Amino acid sequence: MADAGRAEAIDAQALEEVVRFTSDLIRIDTTNRGGGDCSERPAAEYVAEMLGDVEIEPTLLERSPGRTNVVARIEGTDRSAPALLVHGHLDVVPAEPADWTVHPFSGEVRDGVVWGRGAIDMKDMDAMVLAVVRAWARTGVRPRRDIVLAFTADEEDSAAWGAGFLADRHAGLFEGCTEGISESGAFTFHAGSGMRIYPIAAGERGTAWLKLTAHGRAGHGSKVNRDNAVSRLAAAVARIGEHSWPVRLTPTVKSALTELAALQGVPAEVDAPDFDVDALLAKLGPAAALVEPTVRNSANPTVLEAGYKVNVIPGRATAYVDGRMLPGGEEEFHDTLDRLTGPDVEWEFHHRERPLEAPIDTPTYRAMRAAVEHFDPGARAVPYCMSGGTDAKQFSRLGIAGYGFSPLRLPEGFDYQALYHAVDERVPVEALHFGVRVLDHFLQRA
Repeated sequence: MADAGRAEAIDAQALEEVVRFTSDLIRIDTTNRGGGDCSERPAAEYVAEMLGDVEIEPTLLERSPGRTNVVARIEGTDRSAPALLVHGHLDVVPAEPADWTVHPFSGEVRDGVVWGRGAIDMKDMDAMVLAVVRAWARTGVRPRRDIVLAFTADEEDSAAWGAGFLADRHAGLFEGCTEGISESGAFTFHAGSGMRIYPIAAGERGTAWLKLTAHGRAGHGSKVNRDNAVSRLAAAVARIGEHSWPVRLTPTVKSALTELAALQGVPAEVDAPDFDVDALLAKLGPAAALVEPTVRNSANPTVLEAGYKVNVIPGRATAYVDGRMLPGGEEEFHDTLDRLTGPDVEWEFHHRERPLEAPIDTPTYRAMRAAVEHFDPGARAVPYCMSGGTDAKQFSRLGIAGYGFSPLRLPEGFDYQALYHAVDERVPVEALHFGVRVLDHFLQRA
């Protein structure tokens, strides 16, 4: 729709609210320790109250008590247009207060920065969405297409109580949705020499969390034992950790490499038979970090479990591995793990989710780029693939193409990606103000 039919809805109240909502949500401790140990309900009730206050009707849904999701639909003006899903999770990873400069659940605003667990991942985006839709309600704005809002539980574990539950049991709430936006995209990446890049995610590597099990002969620690389960497991884990995965370039990664190379003035023929991706990455400077984790599959050993006494050889040993698979790389991943584990170690998927690839030659993706560059002239938005994953994996079961678009303008030296799941997670107030303006602009025109 032409800009002539749209007016920016963000006012002083929206700018105040996005900061307050971020702080308030951080103060609601929704720590997800895994295995069902979390309660998102207080945060979900807060979100529902903020929506209901402006007559946006929320629906609260739980797979089990306390694991609460909120869904609402805002009707658009074009009834023939497909709906757009805007989703954000309410849970956060654990935080140890003794390690932090400020208490991780204080939501303190200090020196123009909001501090606390969830400030980046992703109560900031939840707050931005609330501030935008409340501003629309106050000013009478309606988007072009239906906007379906989903505030989910359990993203920081398996999503079984959150997006997975919604996709499997309440698909009707997302009727008509063809695309969705959520976390991990459209943040400022400072690439040196004053260059500002906004990576907008159009892909995710698949999740392949693995459980390895080695069996052997239990016995006394002083005796010779050629059937030692710990030794067998350790050898397999070492092989996995040392493995060099081959290059696998997806369309999104090729586009990212091409555009980043052009910005740096470096030639890149990504489809050439002799193309050397590592040589190109070495020439991209800091921007290489946006692409390097996604040019290959990966598998990183993370947990070892075996034994109960130093002089007892256990009959079984287990390990866990964080594997990630690129679109099209699933068969290679499976075959490689068979080879690396060998005949003495069994492996299985502890948790598995599909890799994603979304098109970038669409009006929606162009609208995301345009919205960012409108509010930060001179910056460039580029496509990229996430190394990890989001709730977009679950919603993809419904045919929804997922993008990472939670806009933040960040000052130089502020390392957005390093703050995910990290100590002293925080977000600048000005970044939140930028985000609500960009989201308002995009969502009205998408």
